[in-house]
Amino acid sequence: MADEWAFARHYRDERTRRSALPTWLHTYNHHRQHSAIGKVPPITRLTNLPGQYS
Repeated sequence: MADEWAFARHYRDERTRRSALPTWLHTYNHHRQHSAIGKVPPITRLTNLPGQYS
């Protein structure tokens, strides 16, 4: 994660870097295709997320 987010680009300061994390995590988990799980986002592998009980 450090290579892909924390140090992948230059941030003005630590506060700016930390504020970018939620957006990066959402993209990483909800939109990024993962080759090891059939080119689908990691979120598709989870079941029973909070508020989505089945």
